[in-house]
Amino acid sequence: MPEEAKWYVVHTYSGYENKVASNLEKTVENRQLQDLIQEIRVPTELVTEIKDNKKREVERKIFPGYVIVKMVLTDESWYVVRNIRGCTGFVGPSSKPIPLTDEEVARLGVETKSVEVAYGVGDSVQICDGPLEGFVGTVEEVDTERNMVRVTVSMFGRETPVELELDQVEPAE
Repeated sequence: MPEEAKWYVVHTYSGYENKVASNLEKTVENRQLQDLIQEIRVPTELVTEIKDNKKREVERKIFPGYVIVKMVLTDESWYVVRNIRGCTGFVGPSSKPIPLTDEEVARLGVETKSVEVAYGVGDSVQICDGPLEGFVGTVEEVDTERNMVRVTVSMFGRETPVELELDQVEPAE
Protein backbone atom coordinates (compact mmCIF):
# COMPACT_ATOMS: atom_id res chain seq x y z
CA MET A 1 0.00 0.00 0.00
CA PRO A 2 1.61 3.26 -1.09
CA GLU A 3 -0.66 5.37 1.11
CA GLU A 4 -1.55 4.96 4.76
CA ALA A 5 -5.10 5.10 6.08
CA LYS A 6 -6.43 8.44 7.31
CA TRP A 7 -9.60 9.46 9.15
CA TYR A 8 -12.40 10.99 7.07
CA VAL A 9 -15.76 12.41 8.13
CA VAL A 10 -18.85 11.12 6.33
CA HIS A 11 -22.12 13.07 6.45
CA THR A 12 -25.30 11.03 6.95
CA TYR A 13 -29.00 11.65 7.38
CA SER A 14 -29.63 12.53 11.03
CA GLY A 15 -30.53 9.43 13.01
CA TYR A 16 -29.00 7.08 10.42
CA GLU A 17 -25.45 7.10 11.83
CA ASN A 18 -25.53 3.57 13.27
CA LYS A 19 -27.34 2.19 10.23
CA VAL A 20 -24.76 3.71 7.87
CA ALA A 21 -21.91 2.35 10.04
CA SER A 22 -23.34 -1.19 10.16
CA ASN A 23 -24.17 -1.21 6.40
CA LEU A 24 -20.65 0.00 5.63
CA GLU A 25 -19.14 -2.72 7.86
CA LYS A 26 -21.20 -5.39 6.07
CA THR A 27 -20.19 -4.07 2.64
CA VAL A 28 -16.50 -3.99 3.62
CA GLU A 29 -16.76 -7.57 4.87
CA ASN A 30 -18.63 -8.84 1.78
CA ARG A 31 -16.21 -7.21 -0.68
CA GLN A 32 -13.06 -7.99 1.37
CA LEU A 33 -12.05 -4.32 1.58
CA GLN A 34 -10.59 -4.49 5.11
CA ASP A 35 -7.23 -3.23 3.82
CA LEU A 36 -8.86 -0.10 2.33
CA ILE A 37 -11.59 0.68 4.89
CA GLN A 38 -10.16 -0.18 8.30
CA GLU A 39 -12.38 1.36 10.99
CA ILE A 40 -15.84 2.91 11.21
CA ARG A 41 -16.85 4.92 14.29
CA VAL A 42 -19.91 6.80 15.49
CA PRO A 43 -18.49 9.06 18.26
CA THR A 44 -20.63 8.75 21.40
CA GLU A 45 -20.39 9.76 25.05
CA LEU A 46 -22.08 8.53 28.22
CA VAL A 47 -24.34 11.18 29.74
CA THR A 48 -26.25 10.95 33.01
CA GLU A 49 -29.85 12.04 32.49
CA ILE A 50 -32.30 12.86 35.27
CA LYS A 51 -35.92 12.25 34.27
CA ASP A 52 -38.81 11.92 36.71
CA ASN A 53 -36.32 12.04 39.62
CA LYS A 54 -34.52 8.98 38.23
CA LYS A 55 -30.87 8.96 37.17
CA ARG A 56 -29.86 6.90 34.18
CA GLU A 57 -26.87 6.75 31.89
CA VAL A 58 -27.60 7.37 28.22
CA GLU A 59 -25.24 7.00 25.28
CA ARG A 60 -25.49 10.18 23.21
CA LYS A 61 -23.93 10.94 19.83
CA ILE A 62 -21.28 13.66 20.03
CA PHE A 63 -21.72 14.63 16.35
CA PRO A 64 -25.24 13.77 15.17
CA GLY A 65 -25.31 13.21 11.43
CA TYR A 66 -21.66 12.19 11.10
CA VAL A 67 -19.69 8.94 10.95
CA ILE A 68 -15.88 8.85 11.11
CA VAL A 69 -14.13 6.35 8.82
CA LYS A 70 -10.45 5.34 8.77
CA MET A 71 -9.59 4.39 5.19
CA VAL A 72 -7.12 4.57 2.35
CA LEU A 73 -8.72 6.91 -0.18
CA THR A 74 -9.01 5.24 -3.59
CA ASP A 75 -11.70 5.47 -6.25
CA GLU A 76 -13.11 2.14 -5.05
CA SER A 77 -13.20 3.02 -1.32
CA TRP A 78 -14.67 6.45 -2.11
CA TYR A 79 -17.37 4.83 -4.26
CA VAL A 80 -18.26 2.21 -1.61
CA VAL A 81 -18.63 4.75 1.22
CA ARG A 82 -20.39 7.34 -0.95
CA ASN A 83 -23.04 4.84 -2.12
CA ILE A 84 -24.06 3.46 1.27
CA ARG A 85 -27.79 4.08 1.86
CA GLY A 86 -28.23 7.05 4.23
CA CYS A 87 -24.84 8.57 3.37
CA THR A 88 -24.97 12.04 1.82
CA GLY A 89 -21.24 12.37 1.14
CA PHE A 90 -17.86 13.22 2.60
CA VAL A 91 -17.07 16.41 4.49
CA GLY A 92 -14.88 18.55 2.25
CA PRO A 93 -15.13 20.96 -0.67
CA SER A 94 -17.32 19.65 -3.56
CA SER A 95 -16.91 15.86 -3.65
CA LYS A 96 -13.26 15.71 -2.57
CA PRO A 97 -12.86 14.26 0.94
CA ILE A 98 -10.38 16.01 3.23
CA PRO A 99 -8.70 13.85 5.92
CA LEU A 100 -8.67 14.94 9.55
CA THR A 101 -5.36 16.32 10.81
CA ASP A 102 -3.51 14.56 13.64
CA GLU A 103 -4.53 17.37 16.02
CA GLU A 104 -8.21 16.99 15.09
CA VAL A 105 -8.04 13.21 15.56
CA ALA A 106 -6.46 13.71 19.01
CA ARG A 107 -9.02 16.37 20.00
CA LEU A 108 -11.96 14.22 18.89
CA GLY A 109 -10.60 11.31 20.90
CA VAL A 110 -11.08 9.01 17.92
CA GLU A 111 -7.78 7.22 18.36
CA THR A 112 -6.42 6.46 21.79
CA LYS A 113 -2.67 6.20 22.06
CA SER A 114 -1.33 4.04 24.84
CA VAL A 115 1.45 5.81 26.69
CA GLU A 116 4.25 3.89 28.36
CA VAL A 117 5.65 5.76 31.36
CA ALA A 118 9.01 5.03 32.94
CA TYR A 119 7.85 6.08 36.42
CA GLY A 120 5.24 5.03 38.97
CA VAL A 121 3.58 6.18 42.18
CA GLY A 122 6.19 7.24 44.75
CA ASP A 123 8.93 7.83 42.18
CA SER A 124 10.84 11.09 42.00
CA VAL A 125 10.31 12.92 38.70
CA GLN A 126 11.51 16.13 37.08
CA ILE A 127 9.11 18.41 35.24
CA CYS A 128 10.48 18.94 31.72
CA ASP A 129 7.75 21.15 30.19
CA GLY A 130 5.38 23.94 31.21
CA PRO A 131 5.55 26.73 33.78
CA LEU A 132 7.08 24.46 36.47
CA GLU A 133 9.92 23.25 34.22
CA GLY A 134 12.95 22.21 36.25
CA PHE A 135 11.01 21.43 39.47
CA VAL A 136 11.38 17.99 41.03
CA GLY A 137 8.46 16.24 42.70
CA THR A 138 6.98 12.92 43.79
CA VAL A 139 4.37 11.04 41.76
CA GLU A 140 1.09 10.70 43.67
CA GLU A 141 -1.13 9.26 40.92
CA VAL A 142 -0.79 8.14 37.28
CA ASP A 143 -3.94 8.22 35.13
CA THR A 144 -3.19 6.84 31.67
CA GLU A 145 -6.86 7.06 30.62
CA ARG A 146 -6.84 10.86 31.00
CA ASN A 147 -3.13 11.21 30.06
CA MET A 148 -2.49 12.91 33.42
CA VAL A 149 -0.07 12.50 36.32
CA ARG A 150 -0.44 14.14 39.75
CA VAL A 151 2.90 15.24 41.18
CA THR A 152 3.55 16.81 44.58
CA VAL A 153 6.08 19.62 44.22
CA SER A 154 7.72 21.54 47.06
CA MET A 155 7.17 25.27 46.38
CA PHE A 156 7.96 28.03 48.86
CA GLY A 157 8.30 25.46 51.66
CA ARG A 158 4.87 23.92 50.96
CA GLU A 159 3.89 20.63 49.30
CA THR A 160 1.71 21.52 46.29
CA PRO A 161 -0.11 18.91 44.16
CA VAL A 162 0.11 19.63 40.42
CA GLU A 163 -1.67 17.84 37.54
CA LEU A 164 0.45 17.47 34.41
CA GLU A 165 0.31 15.53 31.17
CA LEU A 166 2.26 12.28 31.14
CA ASP A 167 4.87 13.60 28.71
CA GLN A 168 5.57 16.70 30.81
CA VAL A 169 7.54 14.74 33.40
CA GLU A 170 10.50 12.38 33.25
CA PRO A 171 12.24 10.25 35.88
CA ALA A 172 14.66 12.34 37.99
CA GLU A 173 18.34 11.45 37.79
